[in-house]
Amino acid sequence: MSDETIAGFLGRLAARVPAPGGASAAALHAALAASLLGMVARYTTRDEYAEHRETIGHIIAETDELQGIALRLAEADEDAFRVVIGASRLPSGTEAEAAVRSGAIARAVLRVAWPAVQVISLARIAVDLAEALAAIGNPTVIADVAAAAEAARAAAASARVSAEINLSGITDEQASLEMITDLGTVDEIVARAEALTATIRDQIRA
Repeated sequence: MSDETIAGFLGRLAARVPAPGGASAAALHAALAASLLGMVARYTTRDEYAEHRETIGHIIAETDELQGIALRLAEADEDAFRVVIGASRLPSGTEAEAAVRSGAIARAVLRVAWPAVQVISLARIAVDLAEALAAIGNPTVIADVAAAAEAARAAAASARVSAEINLSGITDEQASLEMITDLGTVDEIVARAEALTATIRDQIRA
């Protein structure tokens, strides 16, 4: 995904194929959030922001890293779906074959769910960074902080539903519980993103 055009990815996203799908789109939302925040941070490097130079430097490094991780998660989601398809095609004519196939599918479904869960973590970090930039960033690009918050909100919300649909197929109880815990953080991420956007909109309209 990192080497293809936006049009190329969107074309594949619109195609009648299992992947890329919602989790890959969620990862792209997270990458967009990171990129917007990186842009705002780079607009906050002039001498008048010297007191925040160290913080801004950390934000730039972190957003660049987040963007790369998000793109890799989109690719991981696609790879995981290929594993599911391969597992579903295993023979099941005998009891032993059916057991092997069932186990392979269960492991593959768990692998499919994890990229979406990891996107939620990225979204939370993006909102953290957006809140920090809203306080110290260049005000001429403050609307882009809100846009980043909204992209992070979309990443978290769409990643949640992409993971939830796979929960019933996960047989590893510990992994399932961990995933449910992670999914439970999304409401807070969404609320924080919405609150930040509302605050910025109030500032713009003032």
